[in-house]
Formats: sequence, C-alpha cells, structure tokens
Amino acid sequence: MDTSQIISSIFLIAVLILILPNFLSTNNKLKEFLRNLSIWAIITLVIIVIIYFVSG
Repeated sequence: MDTSQIISSIFLIAVLILILPNFLSTNNKLKEFLRNLSIWAIITLVIIVIIYFVSG
C-alpha cells in the first residue's frame, strides 16, 4: 500500500469513529437506520469509483 492510501484509510476510520455514536443514537428505528446506512454506502461507493477513475 502507498503511504497516501494508509493515511486516507486512517482518516476514514477516524471520521467513522467520530460520527458512529451519534449516527446510532439518532437512528433508533431499524427502518430509518437501514435507509440512512444505505445512503452512506451509496455515497461511499460513488466516492470510491470517482477516485478510482481519476487516479487510474
């Protein structure tokens, strides 16, 4: 792995640690939680695809 990939991974994990407690506390209903989780998954996938095509 490249150094920039390691730093990016650490940054993403740190952001996840910061937002996860509040995300879980505000999404106490399962349907709402799954909807918000799917939105975050789509956003993450779009960012990964954009980075892949820009860097490749």
